[in-house]
Parts: sequence; C-alpha cells; structure tokens
Amino acid sequence: MQQPENLTGQEPLVNEQSDQQVDQPDANDAQQADLDEAFDPMAELAAAQQQAAQHWDSLLRLQAEMENLRRRSRIEVENAHKYGVEKLLHALVPVADSLELGLEASNKAEASVESIREGLDMTFKQLLDVLADCNVERINPAGEKFDPQKHEAMTMIPSPDHDSNTVVEVFQKGYALNERLIRPARVIVAQ
Repeated sequence: MQQPENLTGQEPLVNEQSDQQVDQPDANDAQQADLDEAFDPMAELAAAQQQAAQHWDSLLRLQAEMENLRRRSRIEVENAHKYGVEKLLHALVPVADSLELGLEASNKAEASVESIREGLDMTFKQLLDVLADCNVERINPAGEKFDPQKHEAMTMIPSPDHDSNTVVEVFQKGYALNERLIRPARVIVAQ
C-alpha cells in the first residue's frame, strides 16, 4: 500500500504508541481513583436530605401563607357584604335627621303649610343629592319614546296629542345604579 505523498515536506507522523506497551498507570485509572475518593455516599445523602428539608420547610411556609390569604380574603368579602352600604348610610342619616326635624316642626302650633312644604322640598333635594353621589340616576321618561328596558307600561291610552309609543304620564320614576336598572319607571303610554 502506498503512503499518500506529503505535501509539506515534513516527515509523516506515525503512531508509535500502538507499537509500545505502556508501563505507566493509565490516566483514566488515576481519575477514577480521584472520583472514588471524592464520592462519599454518606455526604451526598446528607446534602440531599438537607436540601429536601429546606424544600419541605418552604412548602409548609407557602401552604400556611396561602391559608392565611384565603382566610383574609374570606373575611374581607364578609365585611364587604356586611358593611357595603356603609357609605350610603352615612349619607342618609342626615336626611333622616331632616325628616325627623320636619315632623317635629309640623306638630308645633306656629307651623305653617308653607314652612312644612319648604322643609320637605329641602329634605327631598338632600335625598336626591345623596342618590346622585352614590351614582343612582333617576329615570323620568315623560314625553320620551317608550323603552321596555327602562319603563314598565301600566296602561296604554289613545292620545291624539302624542306620537304612538310615547310616554304620556309617569306614575313612578325609575332608578338605575351605574346604568343598571334598579326599578323601571311606571308609565302610561300613548297608543
């Protein structure tokens, strides 16, 4: 078999190791001995147990924190249900006081119908202000087109003065909270 020609002008490299026997200990044997000395199963077990204990502790702490969060959330929801109308009640108490003062004033001999009416008007305005502050809108559809989503037709009457399906008269005004209907306006509708 012919050797490939050496283009560099240097002598070809020959693997002489295969021709010689190695009398020195193999490098792999030395590495294996170092690994055997470095690998201590008891130390590895202790490290793994310590790490497992840390993970277990973290898990228990996380579970306790989640249980505390659930309990706090449940208490907050219960309080929201119990005291959700607290703001409204704080605003309504002065209205109740005004009504009470009006009733007391009406029992006095010097009370006139005009002063009682004036007191009622002021109390009613106070109540409407409270409702507006709480985002309650009054629905007064007199003269508007009948809307079954916001109005409840009590009856229909023929009316030559009004277009068909127009609200002629309002029995009770409706109310909506944040554009959600609380009570429809009760109305009479033109045929």
